[in-house]
Amino acid sequence: MKSIKRKFTKLNKQHPHWSSLICFTETIYGGGFSRQTIHRWFKKLVDKSDYPKESKKEIMTFLESVGKYSSTTKNKTNLLPESTKQD
Repeated sequence: MKSIKRKFTKLNKQHPHWSSLICFTETIYGGGFSRQTIHRWFKKLVDKSDYPKESKKEIMTFLESVGKYSSTTKNKTNLLPESTKQD
C-alpha cells in the first residue's frame, strides 16, 4: 500500500495549505481500502495536531466510510450525513 503514501505526498505538495487530515481523506476517497489499512496509514501520515484527540473515533468512522467505496461507486452522495443531503 505504498500507493497511499505516494498519493498523500503528492497531494500534500500540490496543496501545502491543506491539513494532513484533508490530504489523507482525499487520498483514500473511493479507494476501497480496509479498515485496518486506513487506521495504519492514518497513524503514519496524519499530524496529531490536525484534529482534536477526543474526536478521533468519529474521524475514523468517517474515514472508513469514505475509504471503503470503490472509485466506481456511482452514488457517492450516500457518504454525506443525512443532515447535509439536499432533497
